[in-house]
Amino acid sequence: MARYDMIQKFWGPVEADYTTNGGLVMTRLFTEHPESQKLFPAFAGIAQVDLAGNAAVSAHGATVLKKLGELLSARGAHAAMVQSLAHSHATKHKIPIKNFKLITEVIVKVMEEKTGFDADGQQALRSVMAHIIDEIDCIYKDLGFHS
Repeated sequence: MARYDMIQKFWGPVEADYTTNGGLVMTRLFTEHPESQKLFPAFAGIAQVDLAGNAAVSAHGATVLKKLGELLSARGAHAAMVQSLAHSHATKHKIPIKNFKLITEVIVKVMEEKTGFDADGQQALRSVMAHIIDEIDCIYKDLGFHS
């Protein structure tokens, strides 16, 4: 539980403006890892210079951060949420597992810049996300989705 407490100390500013922070996360993901933008058909045609001001990109980023907030609030009791997330991302969205790792690192960077997220909090988030990503990967395998 200590890992969740370390993360929660810095989550308030993220939660206070999911749209702006979500836009920052998605824009950085697509800028640093351009191949990931192709996984989002609605965003595939948006020029990189236009990502930061795109309302749909920000809205999707807000959805990502809200879901992460729910997972963090569950403090490890998240099996049903992870099952649902993994199922939709394997069968509908076809998101490779490596993209969960990429976005985790982007979230860590954005939180560090926007909230002063310290090294202990960063490691806590990486640890929590590694566990969640492992769970997603197991579900992907059960579904026959090999990314």
